[in-house]
Amino acid sequence: MLVRLLSLLPPLDGKVWILAVGRFLSETGTGFTLFYASIFFVNQIGLTTTAVGLAIGFSSISGIVGRILGGSFSDSRFWGRRRTLLLSAAISAVGSFVLATTFDFVTLIIGNLISGMGAGLYWPATESVVADITPEQHRREAFAMTRLADNLGLGTGIAVGGILVAATGSYRFLFVIDGASFLIFFVVVYFAIKETYQPQSSSQQQEQKLEPWLNALRDRSLIIFVGVNIIITTYISQLQSSLPIYFKNFVSGEKTSLGFTETIISLLFTWHLVLAIVAQLPVAKLLKKFSHPNSLIVSVSFWALGFTLIWITGASTTGTMYWAAFALAIFAIATVSYTPSASALVTDIAPESQRGVYFSINSLCWAIGYFIGPTLGGWALSNRETANYLWLGLAISTVFTVFILRYLNRIVKRRGVMSE
Repeated sequence: MLVRLLSLLPPLDGKVWILAVGRFLSETGTGFTLFYASIFFVNQIGLTTTAVGLAIGFSSISGIVGRILGGSFSDSRFWGRRRTLLLSAAISAVGSFVLATTFDFVTLIIGNLISGMGAGLYWPATESVVADITPEQHRREAFAMTRLADNLGLGTGIAVGGILVAATGSYRFLFVIDGASFLIFFVVVYFAIKETYQPQSSSQQQEQKLEPWLNALRDRSLIIFVGVNIIITTYISQLQSSLPIYFKNFVSGEKTSLGFTETIISLLFTWHLVLAIVAQLPVAKLLKKFSHPNSLIVSVSFWALGFTLIWITGASTTGTMYWAAFALAIFAIATVSYTPSASALVTDIAPESQRGVYFSINSLCWAIGYFIGPTLGGWALSNRETANYLWLGLAISTVFTVFILRYLNRIVKRRGVMSE
């Protein structure tokens, strides 16, 4: 039985599996804090939802700088992919330890600025490594596998984090565990990952410091994708920044009007991630017959349904937990149908020597989306009426997103970039 299951896994380079293990360990620590941070800062530190949303958004500001540096570092002769990953892990660990000592708005901003820089350096480098060592026909599955490791880690962290909070009432210790997980990831990369970047000659690289960025910004396919990517990452950010506090403070609990308990929230997001884990590889295989933009249209359709279900959850007085569970199941499909296709599309349209820059721009979209999302969510959650209409507005916005993706699909077809 085990042999049969292993035979279903895609034939990937060993470095992909090692990187996946490292990402699992890192994301386990992130799972400890990701869905509980807003609850902690609002309900225990005493900050407003607007202040917390703004502070979390600040991580995207430093993340923008980190992503620009991460793209350039990943394509540089001195840094390369591996050293950039090591630098990212070290900075992220420091950010988590600062957040563990947060006691006011200022320290919350400082912690988020440091964490944002670490995350910014991380994404261009890790995506470039996967693209470097994976042949074209298996790239979507390789990106799916690393995302699967991310989700497994997040699920583990969320489940254990919810148990620890329920047992001890301590949120700060979760940030300490998060910092330790980044240190473990540092060790994995240091000993197990070799450099994958093949640099140009030093003279040629010196002449082209800005040219890769200028070429990328002239790439019509990439620029259109950037617009779509910002919108979809704004959607994704709501799951991590707005939805937990919405479940806690704005929906009716099953036995009380005070919202879901931390244990229920933990179970809901664990359910979400379990489905994402189970569906990741099957969805990636099913979508191989579609072009990358059409795969993204599938994802956006699920986002529309999920946001509608969250709106129904807030409007309902009974069965709210079941509506919430249904919505999070839909969000799981939306997420796993998005991330591998988006990364594979960037790989296909990027020149091989400029993958770091292209993935940097791709990652910048996440920084912008994660600035817009928490800021918008923090404002919307300032009162019940705007909190409920936030989800309906997001659902309606998907119509516009689908139109952009249909246009992108026509451009991609003319360019000859199709699904594997």
